[in-house]
Amino acid sequence: MFGLGKLALSISLAILFCAGLSEASDRPFNLGRLATVEEVAGWDIDVRPDGLGAPVGMGNAIDGEVIYADRCAACHGDFGEAIDRWPALVGGEDTLDTHDPIKTTGSYWPYASTMYDYIYRAMPFGEAQSLSYDETYQIVAFLLYMNDIIDDDFDVSHENIGNIEMPNKDGFFVPDPRPDAQPISGEPCMSNCKVATNIIGRARDIDVTPESES
Repeated sequence: MFGLGKLALSISLAILFCAGLSEASDRPFNLGRLATVEEVAGWDIDVRPDGLGAPVGMGNAIDGEVIYADRCAACHGDFGEAIDRWPALVGGEDTLDTHDPIKTTGSYWPYASTMYDYIYRAMPFGEAQSLSYDETYQIVAFLLYMNDIIDDDFDVSHENIGNIEMPNKDGFFVPDPRPDAQPISGEPCMSNCKVATNIIGRARDIDVTPESES
């Protein structure tokens, strides 16, 4: 009986091994397996600035105050003022160009969707992704309200989170002064391009080129 049991186990393992090879042979290098729909969904949780990718749900600041007090206030303070070395979430207006900028919902983040993405992905600290979709929207709404961006009864949802106007929405886009970063005028050259060059110095002239020994 023992011999038959070992034989059956060996056959089962061989079948599983061959099945794995069959799956792998469908892809380059015969490695790995296709991710399942559930596995992809577990990673595909990012939300774009325009709100694309935001899961179906909604919440307002009235409900969010309760969730925030229970899940966030221990670190960030009852009013987002921060406790100890945890970051503040409210205030900070007109501090970004100082030596001690305070980066909060109201002073720094350019998109409300950035808040949702980060909170759902990484908060609460030590319990990441334990919030439901609606709870995350409620916390976002509460922080927006505390920063005077929305009213307390405004429902933040997947339909409007990409349209909420943030105070610093234009603060991440400044002109690049470098000459080679300026917009191209006319049709760009794609082949046999001749670019004017101006040699301003040579290594030999400033004596940094090693002399070859002969």
